[in-house]
Amino acid sequence: MVASDDAARADATHTPPESTVRTVLDDQDISRALTRITHEILERNRDSAGLVLLGIPTRGVHLARRIAQRMSEVEGREITAGALDVTMYRDDLRLKPARALEHTEIPDDIDGKIVVLIDDVLFSGRTIRAALDALTELGRPKAVQLAVLIDRGHRELPIRADFVGKNLPTSLAEKVKVRVAETDGDDSVSITGGAA
Repeated sequence: MVASDDAARADATHTPPESTVRTVLDDQDISRALTRITHEILERNRDSAGLVLLGIPTRGVHLARRIAQRMSEVEGREITAGALDVTMYRDDLRLKPARALEHTEIPDDIDGKIVVLIDDVLFSGRTIRAALDALTELGRPKAVQLAVLIDRGHRELPIRADFVGKNLPTSLAEKVKVRVAETDGDDSVSITGGAA
C-alpha cells in the first residue's frame, strides 16, 4: 500500500522517483558558469558597447538579467537585458496545446547591433530558430550570438552556441531540468533518467 501511495504522489507531481534524478550543477556551479560566459561575451565583442542581451522566456530571461548584472559590474555602467518571446514562431504550435504568450521587452534598437540570445538549455535548436524568426520582425542586427547554460546535444537544426556554460551529453530518454531561484526557489541543473 505504501509503494502505491508513493507512486500516486510521484504521478500527481510529475516528479520521478528520487533515485532517477541526478544533480549535475549546483548554485555555485551555475554562478561560475554565468561569470565565465559574461567574460567570454565581453572578450569576443571587445566590450559591451553595441550589445543587446535578450533572454528567451522563461528561465533564459533570468539568466540574461544575471549576465547583464555581471557585465554592469565589469563595465562600470548599467546594462539591461530584454526578453524575446518566441511562442508564435514555434513550429510545434499545431502539435501541442496552446501556450500562454510571454513578455517581449527589447531594451534597445537592434539594428546594426550584436544581439546575444540567452537560453537555459540548447537541445534540438528549434527554439533558437523561432527566436531568429522573431528577431527578423524587430530589425536587422549586425550579428546574432547564442549563449546557453546547458548544451545537451541532439540537434535537429544546424545551430551552435557561441557561449556554453556546460556541455552535458544526454540520451534522448533523459530530461534536463534547470531550476533558477527567481521562479523555482533555488539554482540547480539535474538530469532525470528515462525510466519514469
